[in-house]
This record gives sequence, structure tokens and C-alpha cells, in this order.
Amino acid sequence: MNPVAESSGIPDIKLVCTVCSAEHPWNVSDYRCTCSKKGLLEVRHMRVHSCAERDLMCERSPDSEGFDASGVWRFREAVLPLQASSIVSHPEGHTRLYRRETLSSWAEVDDLAFKHEGENPSGSFKDRGMTVAVSVAKALNAKIIACASTGNTSAALAAYAAQAGIPSVVFLPAGKIATGKLSQAVAYGAQCLAVRGDFDSAMQLVEESSHQLGFYLVNSLNPYRLEGQKTIIWELLAQRRWQVPDWIVVPAGNLGNTSAFGKALREALQWGWINKLPRLVSVQAAGANPFFQSFEKKFTEILPVKAETVATAIRIGQPVNYIKAVRAIGETDGLVAQVTDAEILEAKRQIDRSGLGCEPASACTLAGIKNLKNAGIIKSGDSVVAVLTGHVLKDSEVIFADAAAARAAVTEIEPTLNAVRSVTGLSGRP
Repeated sequence: MNPVAESSGIPDIKLVCTVCSAEHPWNVSDYRCTCSKKGLLEVRHMRVHSCAERDLMCERSPDSEGFDASGVWRFREAVLPLQASSIVSHPEGHTRLYRRETLSSWAEVDDLAFKHEGENPSGSFKDRGMTVAVSVAKALNAKIIACASTGNTSAALAAYAAQAGIPSVVFLPAGKIATGKLSQAVAYGAQCLAVRGDFDSAMQLVEESSHQLGFYLVNSLNPYRLEGQKTIIWELLAQRRWQVPDWIVVPAGNLGNTSAFGKALREALQWGWINKLPRLVSVQAAGANPFFQSFEKKFTEILPVKAETVATAIRIGQPVNYIKAVRAIGETDGLVAQVTDAEILEAKRQIDRSGLGCEPASACTLAGIKNLKNAGIIKSGDSVVAVLTGHVLKDSEVIFADAAAARAAVTEIEPTLNAVRSVTGLSGRP
């Protein structure tokens, strides 16, 4: 584990192993510890960021200039105080918090809001982590940036690497990536490698490549990715005037968001930004549910699964952030739930028809909320925030996967008014 740049300039942080607590300088490029467990590293902030400082950070708005316009970098003192010359920002963040009466009614939860991360530049929450990870890559003079991806990570990496002027390589499970996501990686100029295997095979290969070929790895085992993603929590809390909801619900695949959310909440409580913790719920697809199975066993073990689900963004059978995510669930008295593909698609239909729209993985949140409400765990009077992680166009194939539904949705007609009357059943002005 060799430092690749001078460590001066960021005195307020260090990297700490989540297993053995060994400390490492900020500027290493291998984010696994040298201990026998090869634990993942985590950013540790060395000073308290007060409520007064928090409020000053929040005053930086989308109308600011440069990276101050970013919903991530407005929190930069509590994320990563990099020099301005290294920061690569679109900008990202400042996503909205929505309410829809139809969805509250369907889930039978009165106080239900949706934080829509699909509004980020490349269409998913990944941009929040990627702006930080690619900025660190630039600071470390990385020559090539790489990731394994089910789609969203590759799109975000390709976009930010292109902006930074650094070549990128993405490892994709062959035949298992949505066309919309693949097209983004191709358009932004990434070298796309289709690995004959699933995401976990691609993940193993990109890690080996980073060690042997010197790629800078930006998957969520990279602790700086999670520093960016934790701003989702801080932003939604700011939008709620720092009033903590009872529940925050998030889709769960590689468990990066679960880990980042736990860290964001832990730090906010330690620094006095909030006075209590919400309960965190990670929702997995039943066909890709190793974290749920482990939760059912009280986290005594985790067994990888052969992942298969319509929710491609969380089609992961061996999550790398398991230890961090277990901590997040434990500290927040949280839960792990699972939902079937049928439940995911029904929840997605409800979200789409409300006018919000989302990719299938995002719909896990609403499906999970409805199930937990039916089980009596979430109460109708609880305040709940669901995180929608990706844009509706991310997995557009799913919308037309059912041939009968596709035929019903699109009707070909002759270019005549009579044809319009025929299919709509209208004969004149209402």
C-alpha cells in the first residue's frame, strides 16, 4: 500500500480500517487494509463540524459559482477538503424531495417523501460519489480510472473521467446491462469490457486489474465514493429543516449507500447536527438478497448468492460493503427487507404513474415500505423518506418487457381524425 502523492494539504482526515482500526494516510490508492482480514478503509474526520459550520455550508446554493453550486461540495469541509484545482464537479446534488398523495395512499403512510437521486447529471446517485472519487484520482495523478458496474457506476465514471480528462475502463457483466446505461458509458468515451460472468466476476477482475495494472478503482469499496454519497442524507435532512424522520429507506445492492447513510447519520449525531437517529431500512430484491439473508441470521454469517432480478442496479450477490452496512443497520436500529420482482414492478408502476418515475431498483423502497406497513412495523403516522436512486430512463427495457403491455401502450393509427376518435372513444369536445 504505497502513497502516490504528498500527504500534506488534508490534515483533517485519515483512513481507518473497519476491521482492525489500523490508520493509513489519505493518499493511498489501495483501499483494503494490509491486515489479515483485508478490511475496507473508511474516512475518519479529525475535528468536529459544528452546527454553525453546517449552516454556512448549507448557504452555498445551486446559484453559487463553481463547485460551490454542487450539493456535494457545499459540504466539502465535512466531506473532503481538497484543493479547488483537483475538484471535478458537474455540478451534482441539490435533488428534490417530493410528496405524492397517490403514493402515500397506496402505501398507507401519511407522511411519505421521496428523495429523487435520478435528478443527478448522469441520472443516478452515483454522481455524488463519483465527483469525490474522480477528484481524488485527479489529485493523485491517476493515469486510468476503472470500475465494475451493473450500469449506473459506469455511466457516472465515464462522465466524470471525461470531464477530468482521464481515460476510463469499465468492466460490465456481459449481456446483463441495460442499453441506456451502456450507451452513456460509450458516449462519454469509456473503454467498455464485457466480462463473461456476473457483476461479482467483474468486480473481482477489476480489483485484480487495479493491483496488477495500476488502475485507480472507484467502486464503492473506495471510501471517498461513500463520502460523496453521504451528502444524500445531509441534503434531505436540510430539506426537512434538520427534523429527523422516523425511517429512511434505500435500495441495497453492493451496500455502498447503506454504509454511506449510516456514516452520515453517525457523524451528524456526533457533531450535534441532529439529536436522534432515524431507523434505516435496506431493501433487497428477493433474487439478490445476501444482506437480507444475513440479517435474518442476526448477521452471524453472509453467504453469496447467484443474483438475478429485474432490478439490474442491485443485481449483486456478494456485496463488498457488508461490514460497514452491518454497522449502519446496528447503529440505527435498522432493518433489512426483501421484495419480489413482481412487487418491485408494481411499485415502479405506481411511482411512474405519479409522475415521478424511477428505475426498477429505486422502486424497492416503496415496495418495502408497503410490506413493512402491512406487517405493522411502519405505522401510518410515521414519517418516512424513500430514496429513489435512478432515473426512469435507466432501465427503459423493463417498461416494454411485457409484449402485451407494450402493444397496449402504443397503438399505431392512420393519420386521420376518425382514427383518433376510434381509439380514444371521443367524438367531439367534452
